[in-house]
Amino acid sequence: MRYADVPRGTATAADGLLAVDKPTGVTSHDVVAMTRRLAATRKVGHAGTLDPLATGLLLLGIGRATRFLTYLVGADKTYLATARLGQATLTEDAEGEVTTSPGCTAAPDLPARIDAALTSLTGEIMQVPSAVSAIKVNGVRAYARVRGGEEVVLPARPVTIHALVRRGDPRPGAAADGTAVVDVDLEVHCSSGTYVRALARDLGAALGCGAHLTALRRTGVGPFTVEEADGIDSLIDAVAAGQALPVLPLAVVARRCFPAVVLEAEQARALRYGQALPAEVLDRAAAPAHPVVSKTSAGDAPGVAAGFDPEGGLVALLAHKGGRTRPVLVLPKSPE
Repeated sequence: MRYADVPRGTATAADGLLAVDKPTGVTSHDVVAMTRRLAATRKVGHAGTLDPLATGLLLLGIGRATRFLTYLVGADKTYLATARLGQATLTEDAEGEVTTSPGCTAAPDLPARIDAALTSLTGEIMQVPSAVSAIKVNGVRAYARVRGGEEVVLPARPVTIHALVRRGDPRPGAAADGTAVVDVDLEVHCSSGTYVRALARDLGAALGCGAHLTALRRTGVGPFTVEEADGIDSLIDAVAAGQALPVLPLAVVARRCFPAVVLEAEQARALRYGQALPAEVLDRAAAPAHPVVSKTSAGDAPGVAAGFDPEGGLVALLAHKGGRTRPVLVLPKSPE
């Protein structure tokens, strides 16, 4: 992979969402920087980062789609992960220094004990975030404090683990130092803000042997899956060959993420002028199969819907405000 010489697109990419299958060893910010060159625009953002060692779905907004990212950041996520039982590390993943190493052996009752521990971590739980997270403590990132030798304990916060299940049988093995360990593959469906490495940590604590994360792959964000994502190499090849990036148009993204309402021509025209509509307009909105569930800082669902003109063009994102249906983001009319 030749990420040092990413070509610059000859034309600015269309507004929309780009699904990227991030490889290991590359930061999410690296992918954003590459995409800015490929898309020939600085206006690129992401809907939630992945650690450098993690792989999988990274959603990028290009152009006006960056305004959609506010809602995608709060979407539920799905992951495939591997936890190693028998060793705990400072960073709660394979990059960190081993802090405890009691070992773990594949006893006959281990699968049942693992399943019971996973059940205890499922549902609405209070999770202590990883000490090496990007959460700020008195203005300084927690991971920076840990790297500086400080002991950081972050307060627990509520997250929802919709599903946390074991995939396959536990696999006994040996760590690099010879410690007996057991690797367990997991499937996770969780709310935004969940730390999967913290789930591995807490699984090890529940089993009394310590644990850390050795692999993580994000397979879904809201209604989007990694199967529809492109690798960086294929994106580079496409731009180098003069092809456009495979961007999902704003109208397609809106229909998949938000309840949709078809407006009358006069209503669409009024919204484009920033005018409000009667509150009951949103009563006609039909929800998608897997709506994005975003929350405001106060924890309230914003109730955003997408308004389309009679021809199917995206007019605006809409919300109830002050007893009226008001545009929160207006899109320009597509050229004829």
